Amino acid sequence: MNREDFGTLTPSLGELIQTIHESNHDSEDFISDTDTMALFSHYIHHKVALSDKNDITSLCKAIQKIIFNSADSKKTDGILSDVHINYGLFSDFFEIPFPDPEKPAFTFIDLFAGMGGFRLAMQAQNGKCVFSSEWNKFAQRTYFANFGEVPFGDITKESTKKFIPSHFDILCAGFPCQPFSIAGVSKKKSLGRETGFKDKTQGTLFFDVADILSRHRPKAFFLENVKNLLSHDKGNTFKIIKSTLEELNYSVYYKILDGKDYVPQHRERIMIVGFNRDLFHGEESFSFPEPTDRTFAIKDILETNVDGKYTLSDKLWLYLQQYSEKQKAKGNGFGYGLVDINGISRTLSARYYKDGSEILIPQNKGKNPRKLTPRECARLMGYPDTYRLDQVSDVQAYRQCGNSVVVPLITAVSQNIIKTITDYEQHS
Repeated sequence: MNREDFGTLTPSLGELIQTIHESNHDSEDFISDTDTMALFSHYIHHKVALSDKNDITSLCKAIQKIIFNSADSKKTDGILSDVHINYGLFSDFFEIPFPDPEKPAFTFIDLFAGMGGFRLAMQAQNGKCVFSSEWNKFAQRTYFANFGEVPFGDITKESTKKFIPSHFDILCAGFPCQPFSIAGVSKKKSLGRETGFKDKTQGTLFFDVADILSRHRPKAFFLENVKNLLSHDKGNTFKIIKSTLEELNYSVYYKILDGKDYVPQHRERIMIVGFNRDLFHGEESFSFPEPTDRTFAIKDILETNVDGKYTLSDKLWLYLQQYSEKQKAKGNGFGYGLVDINGISRTLSARYYKDGSEILIPQNKGKNPRKLTPRECARLMGYPDTYRLDQVSDVQAYRQCGNSVVVPLITAVSQNIIKTITDYEQHS
């Protein structure tokens, strides 16, 4: 891929500050404190002129001063709302666990970024992230702690979309799955809420992805969602998604893959990959990775000397057993999941923080089972132990892991995407 393919944020620092100042005088284009931090951290990463470490350090200190002044004068939001985050905001900027590659081979953007699973996978292929977006303030903290970059917030707003670089190679997005998931549909129906595209809060976010594809025309895209997306509304939901992508002149490939081929967890997800027909003319050669021969076991991700706070109380354990018996009597399969540590687990969900019932670890005789620790959940999703979870509570870490992608699975698909692009460009 050519050097000129690399997108950057082009304004000077003065222009950048002026943009923030002017936007914050326009209520329709207001830049929040979190997006201000996103703008600065993206700028530092991608502005070539700020290559001297001392210059960047000085800029960081100046920004920190601005933040404290802002915090003193008005209520802050998002990543700036927690004092302990403020004090350590730039202290280890140059010691982040997962920095961008020094000589990247391609660029990508990370939408609905969560805790950064797509980014880990793409950086492992020598890719450089030039824009990230995630609305959840706790996920933003985790993302910043690991990548040194605060994701922008609401991607539906034009004030956010305008900061996406003009040119990048691959769009990555794990757009919200709850409107289409089996669990999400069941819950929303019980509450009398709409599902799928009729869910106005999340279901229509796919069309923001389509809008960005239409504007920027990247070489490829990589989307991930729950397998129920394929069958939701008798298949009509996926037909709309596929036809929309094809109308944008992308060749579309999709397949349901299972995380159990990469981690000790049964986690089926649909992978949707597309290539720009304006560039590849439908002549690319892409295939999804085949299942591996490797086997995995829960025992391989367990920590030793786990804190007793993760052991279920007598009251909760009794409740889960009684609830399971009631469900069995009704002919339902719902209930707690006491795992065989030599096997794999059920699917980890974002609700795991509530009681951990879907994945319980047996303990020595006489002890109630326990939940997984946040670190074990991260391992279950394929995150390395160097991945930082210390900027959020256990509750938020559980939620983030439950909403995440399986990193080694995403990495395997990413490898095939990059190989497809590289092979075509070398032989065209």
